[in-house]
Amino acid sequence: MSVTSKETEVPLPGSVVLLKWLVILLTASMIGGVIAVVWLLVTRLPQMGQLQTPVLPESLVLPPDVSPRAVTMGTGWIAVVGSDDHIHIFGTDGRPWADIAITRPEP
Repeated sequence: MSVTSKETEVPLPGSVVLLKWLVILLTASMIGGVIAVVWLLVTRLPQMGQLQTPVLPESLVLPPDVSPRAVTMGTGWIAVVGSDDHIHIFGTDGRPWADIAITRPEP
């Protein structure tokens, strides 16, 4: 007489069955999340190349002996922080708008 595995199989306790289904649900949700992230990357990244790049004017004339340390752009303006501790603000056509001195706080 042979004993099959069905006859010796012990049923799992209820808490282990619940844990088993929770692990299956977690696995399925993680697979769905990975698919969603890949789908978003595939559909959204090609659009990133279509963003409009900022247009710089042909020339921005800084005062003599001043070198740029930082540049930032806004809508309709360009700001250059110079080595003379001034913020030079230009229009998008390259004309100077303002010159703001940077003062350091005294200790």
